Amino acid sequence: MVQTTAEARQQLLDAIAEATDEIGRALSWLGAAYEQLDENRADELEEQLFRPVQLAFGRARRTHADFAARHGLSGQKFEPPAPGLASIGAKAFIENAVTAVGHADSVLAELQDSLLPVEVGDPELRAALADLRELVGGLSRNARELLRTIGR
Repeated sequence: MVQTTAEARQQLLDAIAEATDEIGRALSWLGAAYEQLDENRADELEEQLFRPVQLAFGRARRTHADFAARHGLSGQKFEPPAPGLASIGAKAFIENAVTAVGHADSVLAELQDSLLPVEVGDPELRAALADLRELVGGLSRNARELLRTIGR
């Protein structure tokens, strides 16, 4: 199927939105986990997980808005959703966040691996995708380290 440049741009924007939504969910879950941890573990979570995800969420929103503006597309607003019931516990919130960020990273990787950013001629988008992937890249490892120490 031959795709027009406009269709390719919309596909890119939709994928960026999907990744941004996932990062927003992760941010919400990490915030909920923070509330359930003791001060030391909460500080670790904030430094190792929450701040990088918060930064990634801000950059993903900006990437989406900037790309939409550059190409005359309709953007959207992103807000982290409610995290859900506190009874699932800090570990489950962190695990959910890791899953969401992993999904976002997969979406971003697919975009990078596709030729769409090149085909639409948007070097700013290519740089932003690489930046986002770098921000979320170490999250899973950092989360595993933190999860090992929770409850001790």
